[in-house]
Amino acid sequence: MGVKQRSKSLSTTDNRLAEPFFQLEVLNGKELHHDVFQPFAVKVGSNLTPRTPEILQINIGKLCNQTCAHCHVDAGPDKKVENMDRSTLEKCLRILSAHDIHTVDITGGAPEMNPHFRWFVEECRKLGKKVMNRCNLTVIMSNPKYHDLPDFFAAHQVHVICSLPYFSKNRTDSQRGEGVFEDSIKALKKLNDAGYGVEGSELTLDLVYNPSGAFLPGHQSSLEHEFKIQLKRRYDITFNNLFVITNLPISRFLDYLIESDNYLDYMTSLVEAFNPATIDGLMCRFTLSVSWDGYIYDCDFNQMLDLKVAGKSRHIDDFDIIELMQRHIVLNQHCYGCTAGAGSSCGGEITT
Repeated sequence: MGVKQRSKSLSTTDNRLAEPFFQLEVLNGKELHHDVFQPFAVKVGSNLTPRTPEILQINIGKLCNQTCAHCHVDAGPDKKVENMDRSTLEKCLRILSAHDIHTVDITGGAPEMNPHFRWFVEECRKLGKKVMNRCNLTVIMSNPKYHDLPDFFAAHQVHVICSLPYFSKNRTDSQRGEGVFEDSIKALKKLNDAGYGVEGSELTLDLVYNPSGAFLPGHQSSLEHEFKIQLKRRYDITFNNLFVITNLPISRFLDYLIESDNYLDYMTSLVEAFNPATIDGLMCRFTLSVSWDGYIYDCDFNQMLDLKVAGKSRHIDDFDIIELMQRHIVLNQHCYGCTAGAGSSCGGEITT
């Protein structure tokens, strides 16, 4: 089987994705035996169970003004159908109102491109919830109707988390597209002007870094220190924290690994870097992830593989917190990415 064909079969959200990758016999022309990679569930040694959910992470749409090479969401300008409608957002609000979930983590795509985004943020804040928004930065500069987003964020005290592959143009544009770095810098300056990331301000601006190739990220504290020095020196930009996230072998990044003949080496790196100290802090244990069409997942990565939560409460129409608390978390081989080294979550490293 050729590279392109196998890549497509792995990325398609069908029943085969529920099978661990180690069961595949041939990948990119290489034979894989059943014992190449130990199943993650076996590695952990027991079923993972959740704690009381603290965060409701909502992917309100895959529509995005960018098409990034390693996007695990497979987002882009063509994803106009996969966007959460007002009715589904209202159901999310009812869940938030009825339960003590203190944080709403809004993601996409570019979540700001959902026509109901601002209304939803306002309603979440009325409920007293902390709101986090995952912004790609360039959306602020992409259209005049988004230019006031920094002021909107500030008015509602939104915790802004922005993706920035690196502090240099070449590395950023090679991963995200020509002109992305320049627009990102402009957007960061606008956020600083609105009070974000400024010393003494309560407006939090965090950045997200993930590697641009088939390798594990460096230490978060070291990278954060370097990012702060370089962005301040070169562009007079400040921010609060840098979150370092490991690339998981799914979607476009999986395609890249297979086509570049790096899959086996990368998976080996993840498996060999397994750190049992990360298990207690995995985001799947205190976060529920909701897709644009209302289905519930243990995490954003399971969402992209269509691995819904175990049990009957698999859609927000059937939301049952008691049953969700009694479920076992759905595991697969990509989970090695969250437990490698210092661990990885939507909030960066898990252990120090």
